[in-house]
Amino acid sequence: MPAQGRSEASPGTSGGATLVVPERRSAFREGLERFRRSAVTEPGRLRLLGAVLAALVVVFGAVTAWQVSDRADAADDVLLRSQPLSAAAADIYRSLADANTTAASGFLAGGKETPEVRRRYEKDIATAGRLLVEAAANSQGSAGARRQISSLNEWLPRYTGAIETARANNRQGLPLGGAYLRYANDLMETRLLPAAQDLYRAETAQLDRDYAAAKSWPWAALALGTVALGALGWAQRRHYRRTNRVFNQGLLGASVVTGVVLLWLAAGHTFARAGLEESDRDGARSLQVLNEARIGALQAHGNEGLKMVSRGAVTVGDKDKYEAGYGDSMNGLAGPDAAHQQGSLVQRALDLADDDAGRVPVEKAIVGVRTWQGRHTGVLEADNIGDYQTAVDRVIGTGDKESTGQCFDVVDASLAKAIAHEQAEFVQAARDGRDALGGLAIGAAVLAVLGAAGAVLGIGRRLSEYR
Repeated sequence: MPAQGRSEASPGTSGGATLVVPERRSAFREGLERFRRSAVTEPGRLRLLGAVLAALVVVFGAVTAWQVSDRADAADDVLLRSQPLSAAAADIYRSLADANTTAASGFLAGGKETPEVRRRYEKDIATAGRLLVEAAANSQGSAGARRQISSLNEWLPRYTGAIETARANNRQGLPLGGAYLRYANDLMETRLLPAAQDLYRAETAQLDRDYAAAKSWPWAALALGTVALGALGWAQRRHYRRTNRVFNQGLLGASVVTGVVLLWLAAGHTFARAGLEESDRDGARSLQVLNEARIGALQAHGNEGLKMVSRGAVTVGDKDKYEAGYGDSMNGLAGPDAAHQQGSLVQRALDLADDDAGRVPVEKAIVGVRTWQGRHTGVLEADNIGDYQTAVDRVIGTGDKESTGQCFDVVDASLAKAIAHEQAEFVQAARDGRDALGGLAIGAAVLAVLGAAGAVLGIGRRLSEYR
Protein backbone atom coordinates (compact mmCIF):
# COMPACT_ATOMS: atom_id res chain seq x y z
CA MET A 1 0.00 0.00 0.00
CA PRO A 2 1.47 3.40 -0.87
CA ALA A 3 2.39 5.57 2.10
CA GLN A 4 -0.09 8.31 2.89
CA GLY A 5 1.12 11.85 3.29
CA ARG A 6 1.29 15.15 1.48
CA SER A 7 3.43 15.89 -1.60
CA GLU A 8 5.83 18.80 -1.74
CA ALA A 9 8.09 19.90 -4.56
CA SER A 10 11.73 19.42 -3.80
CA PRO A 11 13.88 22.42 -4.66
CA GLY A 12 16.72 21.67 -7.03
CA THR A 13 15.18 18.56 -8.49
CA SER A 14 14.42 18.20 -12.14
CA GLY A 15 11.31 16.94 -13.75
CA GLY A 16 9.00 18.21 -11.02
CA ALA A 17 9.92 15.41 -8.64
CA THR A 18 8.14 15.52 -5.26
CA LEU A 19 8.86 14.22 -1.79
CA VAL A 20 6.20 12.39 0.23
CA VAL A 21 6.11 13.69 3.83
CA PRO A 22 4.31 11.30 6.21
CA GLU A 23 1.30 12.86 7.99
CA ARG A 24 1.94 13.52 11.66
CA ARG A 25 -0.51 12.03 14.19
CA SER A 26 -1.19 13.10 17.75
CA ALA A 27 -0.06 11.04 20.69
CA PHE A 28 -3.71 10.34 21.49
CA ARG A 29 -4.41 8.91 18.04
CA GLU A 30 -1.28 6.81 18.16
CA GLY A 31 -2.27 5.47 21.58
CA LEU A 32 -5.76 4.72 20.31
CA GLU A 33 -4.34 2.81 17.35
CA ARG A 34 -2.10 0.76 19.62
CA PHE A 35 -5.08 0.00 21.86
CA ARG A 36 -7.14 -1.16 18.90
CA ARG A 37 -4.36 -3.41 17.68
CA SER A 38 -3.88 -4.80 21.19
CA ALA A 39 -7.59 -5.38 21.75
CA VAL A 40 -7.77 -7.97 18.99
CA THR A 41 -5.13 -10.06 20.73
CA GLU A 42 -5.78 -12.28 23.72
CA PRO A 43 -3.36 -10.43 26.06
CA GLY A 44 -5.08 -7.17 25.15
CA ARG A 45 -8.49 -8.62 25.85
CA LEU A 46 -7.27 -9.90 29.20
CA ARG A 47 -5.91 -6.49 30.18
CA LEU A 48 -9.21 -4.85 29.27
CA LEU A 49 -11.15 -7.52 31.13
CA GLY A 50 -9.03 -7.06 34.25
CA ALA A 51 -9.53 -3.30 34.20
CA VAL A 52 -13.29 -3.64 33.80
CA LEU A 53 -13.59 -6.23 36.59
CA ALA A 54 -11.48 -4.17 39.00
CA ALA A 55 -13.49 -1.02 38.20
CA LEU A 56 -16.79 -2.82 38.76
CA VAL A 57 -15.72 -4.15 42.15
CA VAL A 58 -14.35 -0.76 43.26
CA VAL A 59 -17.46 1.11 42.13
CA PHE A 60 -19.64 -1.47 43.90
CA GLY A 61 -17.70 -0.94 47.13
CA ALA A 62 -17.83 2.86 46.81
CA VAL A 63 -21.58 2.96 46.14
CA THR A 64 -22.19 0.51 48.98
CA ALA A 65 -20.18 2.64 51.41
CA TRP A 66 -22.02 5.79 50.26
CA GLN A 67 -25.54 4.36 50.49
CA VAL A 68 -24.93 2.57 53.76
CA SER A 69 -23.45 5.75 55.28
CA ASP A 70 -26.55 7.70 54.25
CA ARG A 71 -28.85 5.16 55.88
CA ALA A 72 -26.72 4.93 59.01
CA ASP A 73 -26.82 8.72 59.31
CA ALA A 74 -30.61 8.68 58.93
CA ALA A 75 -30.88 5.96 61.58
CA ASP A 76 -28.71 8.09 63.87
CA ASP A 77 -31.05 11.02 63.25
CA VAL A 78 -34.06 8.87 64.18
CA LEU A 79 -32.43 7.76 67.42
CA LEU A 80 -30.57 10.87 68.50
CA ARG A 81 -32.35 13.85 66.94
CA SER A 82 -35.77 13.64 65.31
CA GLN A 83 -37.52 11.33 67.79
CA PRO A 84 -36.13 13.15 70.86
CA LEU A 85 -37.17 16.46 69.28
CA SER A 86 -40.64 15.09 68.56
CA ALA A 87 -40.90 13.92 72.17
CA ALA A 88 -39.64 17.30 73.39
CA ALA A 89 -42.28 19.09 71.30
CA ALA A 90 -44.95 16.87 72.91
CA ASP A 91 -43.51 17.72 76.34
CA ILE A 92 -43.69 21.44 75.52
CA TYR A 93 -47.37 21.05 74.70
CA ARG A 94 -47.99 18.95 77.81
CA SER A 95 -46.12 21.37 80.09
CA LEU A 96 -48.08 24.34 78.77
CA ALA A 97 -51.40 22.55 79.07
CA ASP A 98 -50.55 21.35 82.58
CA ALA A 99 -49.50 24.86 83.60
CA ASN A 100 -52.85 26.18 82.40
CA THR A 101 -54.73 23.45 84.25
CA THR A 102 -52.72 24.01 87.43
CA ALA A 103 -53.28 27.76 87.26
CA ALA A 104 -57.02 27.20 87.06
CA SER A 105 -56.94 24.81 90.02
CA GLY A 106 -54.92 27.28 92.07
CA PHE A 107 -57.35 30.05 91.18
CA LEU A 108 -60.29 27.98 92.40
CA ALA A 109 -58.53 27.53 95.74
CA GLY A 110 -58.31 31.34 96.06
CA GLY A 111 -56.24 32.35 99.05
CA LYS A 112 -55.86 28.67 99.98
CA GLU A 113 -53.65 27.83 96.99
CA THR A 114 -51.14 25.27 98.24
CA PRO A 115 -47.37 25.56 97.75
CA GLU A 116 -47.48 22.27 95.81
CA VAL A 117 -49.85 23.76 93.23
CA ARG A 118 -47.67 26.84 92.91
CA ARG A 119 -44.50 24.77 92.51
CA ARG A 120 -46.15 22.57 89.91
CA TYR A 121 -47.15 25.60 87.82
CA GLU A 122 -43.67 27.11 88.06
CA LYS A 123 -42.06 23.78 87.17
CA ASP A 124 -44.27 23.46 84.07
CA ILE A 125 -43.38 26.95 82.87
CA ALA A 126 -39.67 26.35 83.54
CA THR A 127 -39.81 23.03 81.68
CA ALA A 128 -41.52 24.60 78.68
CA GLY A 129 -38.93 27.38 78.59
CA ARG A 130 -35.99 24.98 78.85
CA LEU A 131 -37.36 22.70 76.12
CA LEU A 132 -37.93 25.68 73.84
CA VAL A 133 -34.29 26.67 74.22
CA GLU A 134 -33.19 23.11 73.41
CA ALA A 135 -35.55 22.91 70.43
CA ALA A 136 -34.23 26.19 69.05
CA ALA A 137 -30.64 24.96 69.41
CA ASN A 138 -31.11 21.45 68.02
CA SER A 139 -33.99 21.60 65.56
CA GLN A 140 -32.95 21.39 61.91
CA GLY A 141 -36.49 21.14 60.64
CA SER A 142 -38.49 23.41 58.38
CA ALA A 143 -38.83 27.17 58.61
CA GLY A 144 -42.30 26.46 59.99
CA ALA A 145 -40.83 24.75 63.07
CA ARG A 146 -38.54 27.69 63.73
CA ARG A 147 -41.47 30.06 63.31
CA GLN A 148 -43.50 28.17 65.93
CA ILE A 149 -40.59 28.26 68.38
CA SER A 150 -40.34 32.03 67.88
CA SER A 151 -44.09 32.40 68.41
CA LEU A 152 -43.96 30.38 71.64
CA ASN A 153 -41.09 32.47 72.95
CA GLU A 154 -43.07 35.62 72.17
CA TRP A 155 -46.38 34.64 73.79
CA LEU A 156 -45.21 32.68 76.83
CA PRO A 157 -44.15 35.80 78.82
CA ARG A 158 -47.49 37.45 78.05
CA TYR A 159 -49.33 34.40 79.33
CA THR A 160 -47.37 34.22 82.58
CA GLY A 161 -47.89 37.95 83.10
CA ALA A 162 -51.66 37.54 82.75
CA ILE A 163 -51.63 34.63 85.20
CA GLU A 164 -49.75 36.65 87.82
CA THR A 165 -52.21 39.52 87.44
CA ALA A 166 -55.12 37.11 87.83
CA ARG A 167 -53.56 35.67 90.99
CA ALA A 168 -52.96 39.09 92.49
CA ASN A 169 -56.57 40.13 91.93
CA ASN A 170 -57.90 36.78 93.13
CA ARG A 171 -56.00 37.00 96.43
CA GLN A 172 -57.68 40.35 97.05
CA GLY A 173 -61.09 38.92 96.25
CA LEU A 174 -61.51 41.09 93.14
CA PRO A 175 -63.74 39.69 90.34
CA LEU A 176 -61.27 41.09 87.79
CA GLY A 177 -59.04 38.10 88.54
CA GLY A 178 -61.44 35.79 86.71
CA ALA A 179 -61.32 38.00 83.63
CA TYR A 180 -57.52 37.93 83.59
CA LEU A 181 -57.54 34.15 84.01
CA ARG A 182 -59.91 33.79 81.04
CA TYR A 183 -57.67 36.12 79.03
CA ALA A 184 -54.65 33.99 79.92
CA ASN A 185 -56.58 30.88 78.95
CA ASP A 186 -57.49 32.46 75.60
CA LEU A 187 -53.79 33.16 75.00
CA MET A 188 -53.03 29.54 75.80
CA GLU A 189 -55.78 28.16 73.55
CA THR A 190 -55.36 30.51 70.60
CA ARG A 191 -51.61 31.20 70.61
CA LEU A 192 -49.47 28.89 72.69
CA LEU A 193 -51.08 25.48 72.31
CA PRO A 194 -51.67 25.79 68.53
CA ALA A 195 -48.04 26.82 68.07
CA ALA A 196 -46.89 23.91 70.25
CA GLN A 197 -49.09 21.52 68.29
CA ASP A 198 -47.71 22.78 64.95
CA LEU A 199 -44.18 22.37 66.31
CA TYR A 200 -44.99 18.81 67.35
CA ARG A 201 -46.39 18.06 63.88
CA ALA A 202 -43.32 19.52 62.17
CA GLU A 203 -40.91 17.46 64.27
CA THR A 204 -43.01 14.32 63.84
CA ALA A 205 -43.03 14.85 60.06
CA GLN A 206 -39.22 15.11 60.18
CA LEU A 207 -39.12 11.86 62.16
CA ASP A 208 -41.19 10.16 59.44
CA ARG A 209 -38.79 11.44 56.76
CA ASP A 210 -35.79 10.16 58.68
CA TYR A 211 -37.44 6.76 59.08
CA ALA A 212 -38.13 6.62 55.34
CA ALA A 213 -34.51 7.52 54.52
CA ALA A 214 -33.10 4.97 56.95
CA LYS A 215 -35.33 2.13 55.76
CA SER A 216 -35.08 2.69 51.98
CA TRP A 217 -33.37 -0.15 50.12
CA PRO A 218 -29.90 0.56 48.63
CA TRP A 219 -30.98 -0.54 45.16
CA ALA A 220 -27.98 0.97 43.32
CA ALA A 221 -25.47 -0.91 45.49
CA LEU A 222 -27.42 -4.16 45.26
CA ALA A 223 -27.65 -3.88 41.46
CA LEU A 224 -23.94 -3.07 41.07
CA GLY A 225 -23.01 -5.95 43.35
CA THR A 226 -25.09 -8.36 41.28
CA VAL A 227 -23.52 -7.09 38.03
CA ALA A 228 -19.99 -7.33 39.47
CA LEU A 229 -20.57 -10.85 40.74
CA GLY A 230 -22.05 -11.88 37.40
CA ALA A 231 -19.10 -10.39 35.49
CA LEU A 232 -16.62 -12.23 37.70
CA GLY A 233 -18.50 -15.48 37.15
CA TRP A 234 -18.49 -14.94 33.40
CA ALA A 235 -14.74 -14.19 33.44
CA GLN A 236 -14.02 -17.43 35.29
CA ARG A 237 -16.17 -19.41 32.86
CA ARG A 238 -14.28 -17.80 29.97
CA HIS A 239 -11.00 -18.71 31.66
CA TYR A 240 -12.13 -22.32 32.09
CA ARG A 241 -13.23 -22.67 28.46
CA ARG A 242 -9.94 -21.30 27.13
CA THR A 243 -7.51 -23.03 29.50
CA ASN A 244 -9.50 -25.97 30.84
CA ARG A 245 -8.48 -24.88 34.37
CA VAL A 246 -11.25 -24.99 36.89
CA PHE A 247 -10.06 -22.22 39.21
CA ASN A 248 -8.26 -18.93 38.91
CA GLN A 249 -7.31 -18.04 42.47
CA GLY A 250 -7.39 -14.29 41.94
CA LEU A 251 -10.78 -14.24 40.23
CA LEU A 252 -12.15 -16.74 42.73
CA GLY A 253 -10.99 -14.56 45.63
CA ALA A 254 -12.54 -11.48 44.02
CA SER A 255 -15.82 -13.36 43.57
CA VAL A 256 -15.83 -14.49 47.19
CA VAL A 257 -15.13 -10.97 48.44
CA THR A 258 -17.83 -9.45 46.23
CA GLY A 259 -20.31 -12.10 47.35
CA VAL A 260 -19.49 -11.44 51.00
CA VAL A 261 -20.04 -7.70 50.60
CA LEU A 262 -23.29 -8.26 48.70
CA LEU A 263 -24.58 -10.72 51.30
CA TRP A 264 -23.46 -8.44 54.16
CA LEU A 265 -25.25 -5.51 52.54
CA ALA A 266 -28.51 -7.43 52.03
CA ALA A 267 -28.49 -9.05 55.48
CA GLY A 268 -27.33 -5.92 57.32
CA HIS A 269 -29.97 -3.73 55.74
CA THR A 270 -32.65 -6.35 56.33
CA PHE A 271 -31.84 -6.49 60.05
CA ALA A 272 -31.52 -2.71 60.25
CA ARG A 273 -34.87 -2.25 58.54
CA ALA A 274 -36.51 -4.78 60.87
CA GLY A 275 -35.13 -3.02 63.96
CA LEU A 276 -36.24 0.40 62.73
CA GLU A 277 -39.70 -0.86 61.83
CA GLU A 278 -40.01 -2.36 65.29
CA SER A 279 -38.93 0.91 66.88
CA ASP A 280 -41.52 2.73 64.78
CA ARG A 281 -44.36 0.27 65.36
CA ASP A 282 -43.77 -0.58 69.02
CA GLY A 283 -42.10 2.65 70.09
CA ALA A 284 -42.61 5.84 68.10
CA ARG A 285 -46.27 5.23 67.21
CA SER A 286 -47.15 4.20 70.74
CA LEU A 287 -45.39 7.30 72.06
CA GLN A 288 -47.37 9.56 69.74
CA VAL A 289 -50.69 8.07 70.85
CA LEU A 290 -49.74 8.13 74.54
CA ASN A 291 -48.61 11.75 74.33
CA GLU A 292 -51.89 12.69 72.67
CA ALA A 293 -53.80 10.81 75.39
CA ARG A 294 -51.89 12.61 78.14
CA ILE A 295 -52.60 15.95 76.48
CA GLY A 296 -56.29 15.03 76.13
CA ALA A 297 -56.48 14.30 79.86
CA LEU A 298 -54.88 17.68 80.60
CA GLN A 299 -57.34 19.48 78.37
CA ALA A 300 -60.32 17.76 79.98
CA HIS A 301 -59.14 18.60 83.50
CA GLY A 302 -58.33 22.17 82.52
CA ASN A 303 -61.81 22.70 81.10
CA GLU A 304 -63.28 21.38 84.36
CA GLY A 305 -61.44 24.02 86.33
CA LEU A 306 -62.27 26.84 83.90
CA LYS A 307 -65.94 25.90 84.04
CA MET A 308 -65.87 26.47 87.79
CA VAL A 309 -63.98 29.75 87.37
CA SER A 310 -66.35 31.15 84.73
CA ARG A 311 -69.51 29.91 86.55
CA GLY A 312 -71.28 29.41 83.24
CA ALA A 313 -70.54 32.92 81.99
CA VAL A 314 -68.77 31.76 78.82
CA THR A 315 -71.05 29.99 76.37
CA VAL A 316 -71.01 28.73 72.81
CA GLY A 317 -74.58 28.82 71.56
CA ASP A 318 -76.66 27.45 74.40
CA LYS A 319 -73.83 25.36 75.90
CA ASP A 320 -71.18 26.15 78.47
CA LYS A 321 -67.93 26.53 76.50
CA TYR A 322 -65.75 24.71 79.00
CA GLU A 323 -68.19 21.87 79.66
CA ALA A 324 -68.37 21.29 75.92
CA GLY A 325 -64.56 21.36 75.79
CA TYR A 326 -64.42 18.81 78.60
CA GLY A 327 -66.79 16.52 76.71
CA ASP A 328 -64.82 16.76 73.46
CA SER A 329 -61.50 16.06 75.18
CA MET A 330 -62.89 13.18 77.21
CA ASN A 331 -64.57 11.58 74.19
CA GLY A 332 -61.30 11.71 72.26
CA LEU A 333 -59.39 10.35 75.25
CA ALA A 334 -61.58 7.40 76.17
CA GLY A 335 -65.05 7.72 74.67
CA PRO A 336 -68.18 8.55 76.70
CA ASP A 337 -68.13 5.12 78.41
CA ALA A 338 -66.62 1.64 78.22
CA ALA A 339 -69.16 0.57 75.60
CA HIS A 340 -67.99 3.32 73.22
CA GLN A 341 -64.25 3.14 73.80
CA GLN A 342 -63.25 1.76 70.40
CA GLY A 343 -61.13 4.22 68.41
CA SER A 344 -60.31 6.37 71.43
CA LEU A 345 -56.75 7.28 72.33
CA VAL A 346 -56.54 4.90 75.30
CA GLN A 347 -57.89 2.02 73.21
CA ARG A 348 -55.35 2.71 70.46
CA ALA A 349 -52.58 2.87 73.07
CA LEU A 350 -53.77 -0.46 74.49
CA ASP A 351 -53.78 -2.03 71.02
CA LEU A 352 -50.24 -0.80 70.31
CA ALA A 353 -48.81 -2.06 73.61
CA ASP A 354 -46.94 -5.31 72.92
CA ASP A 355 -46.25 -6.52 76.47
CA ASP A 356 -47.67 -6.37 79.98
CA ALA A 357 -45.29 -3.59 81.01
CA GLY A 358 -46.93 -1.40 78.38
CA ARG A 359 -50.52 -2.61 78.78
CA VAL A 360 -50.88 -2.49 82.56
CA PRO A 361 -50.34 1.29 82.95
CA VAL A 362 -52.78 1.98 80.11
CA GLU A 363 -55.39 -0.29 81.71
CA LYS A 364 -54.89 1.59 84.99
CA ALA A 365 -55.36 4.88 83.13
CA ILE A 366 -58.63 3.58 81.64
CA VAL A 367 -59.93 2.69 85.10
CA GLY A 368 -58.94 6.17 86.27
CA VAL A 369 -60.80 7.78 83.39
CA ARG A 370 -63.99 5.83 84.14
CA THR A 371 -63.83 6.85 87.81
CA TRP A 372 -63.20 10.42 86.70
CA GLN A 373 -66.27 10.42 84.47
CA GLY A 374 -68.41 9.21 87.37
CA ARG A 375 -67.12 11.92 89.68
CA HIS A 376 -67.62 14.56 87.01
CA THR A 377 -71.31 13.70 87.03
CA GLY A 378 -71.31 14.57 90.75
CA VAL A 379 -69.64 17.92 89.94
CA LEU A 380 -72.40 18.75 87.48
CA GLU A 381 -75.13 17.73 89.93
CA ALA A 382 -73.76 19.99 92.66
CA ASP A 383 -73.27 22.87 90.23
CA ASN A 384 -76.78 22.52 88.79
CA ILE A 385 -78.43 22.87 92.22
CA GLY A 386 -76.30 25.92 93.01
CA ASP A 387 -73.94 24.25 95.48
CA TYR A 388 -70.86 25.89 93.97
CA GLN A 389 -68.43 25.16 96.81
CA THR A 390 -69.21 21.44 96.75
CA ALA A 391 -68.72 21.41 92.99
CA VAL A 392 -65.34 23.12 93.40
CA ASP A 393 -64.31 20.69 96.13
CA ARG A 394 -65.20 17.77 93.86
CA VAL A 395 -62.87 19.19 91.20
CA ILE A 396 -59.81 20.25 93.22
CA GLY A 397 -60.38 18.10 96.35
CA THR A 398 -60.14 19.21 99.96
CA GLY A 399 -58.96 16.99 102.78
CA ASP A 400 -59.87 13.37 102.13
CA LYS A 401 -62.72 14.15 99.73
CA GLU A 402 -62.65 12.35 96.43
CA SER A 403 -62.18 14.63 93.44
CA THR A 404 -61.78 14.55 89.69
CA GLY A 405 -58.34 16.06 90.26
CA GLN A 406 -57.24 12.87 92.02
CA CYS A 407 -58.48 10.83 89.05
CA PHE A 408 -56.57 13.08 86.68
CA ASP A 409 -53.38 12.54 88.70
CA VAL A 410 -53.84 8.77 88.44
CA VAL A 411 -54.45 8.95 84.69
CA ASP A 412 -51.52 11.29 84.11
CA ALA A 413 -49.10 9.22 86.20
CA SER A 414 -50.18 5.98 84.52
CA LEU A 415 -49.76 7.41 81.04
CA ALA A 416 -46.36 8.83 82.03
CA LYS A 417 -45.28 5.35 83.15
CA ALA A 418 -46.44 3.85 79.84
CA ILE A 419 -44.56 6.58 77.95
CA ALA A 420 -41.34 5.82 79.85
CA HIS A 421 -41.66 2.12 78.98
CA GLU A 422 -42.37 2.75 75.29
CA GLN A 423 -39.50 5.24 75.13
CA ALA A 424 -37.10 2.59 76.43
CA GLU A 425 -38.43 0.09 73.87
CA PHE A 426 -38.01 2.62 71.08
CA VAL A 427 -34.41 3.37 72.05
CA GLN A 428 -33.49 -0.32 72.22
CA ALA A 429 -35.10 -1.25 68.88
CA ALA A 430 -33.75 1.85 67.09
CA ARG A 431 -30.26 1.22 68.45
CA ASP A 432 -30.41 -2.42 67.28
CA GLY A 433 -31.46 -1.25 63.82
CA ARG A 434 -28.70 1.33 63.61
CA ASP A 435 -26.04 -1.08 64.90
CA ALA A 436 -26.94 -3.62 62.22
CA LEU A 437 -25.26 -1.27 59.75
CA GLY A 438 -22.21 -0.79 61.95
CA GLY A 439 -18.89 -1.30 60.15
CA LEU A 440 -20.57 -2.09 56.83
CA ALA A 441 -19.49 1.10 55.04
CA ILE A 442 -15.81 0.77 55.98
CA GLY A 443 -15.86 -3.00 55.55
CA ALA A 444 -17.36 -2.73 52.07
CA ALA A 445 -14.73 -0.21 50.98
CA VAL A 446 -11.82 -2.32 52.28
CA LEU A 447 -13.16 -5.57 50.85
CA ALA A 448 -13.83 -3.91 47.50
CA VAL A 449 -10.18 -2.85 47.25
CA LEU A 450 -9.12 -6.42 48.09
CA GLY A 451 -11.57 -7.80 45.53
CA ALA A 452 -10.26 -5.47 42.82
CA ALA A 453 -6.70 -6.49 43.66
CA GLY A 454 -7.70 -10.15 43.41
CA ALA A 455 -9.23 -9.59 39.97
CA VAL A 456 -6.11 -7.80 38.73
CA LEU A 457 -3.81 -10.50 40.13
CA GLY A 458 -5.93 -13.25 38.60
CA ILE A 459 -5.81 -11.67 35.18
CA GLY A 460 -2.09 -10.89 35.63
CA ARG A 461 -1.32 -14.54 36.27
CA ARG A 462 -3.09 -15.46 33.04
CA LEU A 463 -1.15 -12.75 31.17
CA SER A 464 2.17 -14.12 32.42
CA GLU A 465 1.56 -17.23 30.35
CA TYR A 466 1.99 -15.16 27.18
CA ARG A 467 5.43 -13.87 28.06
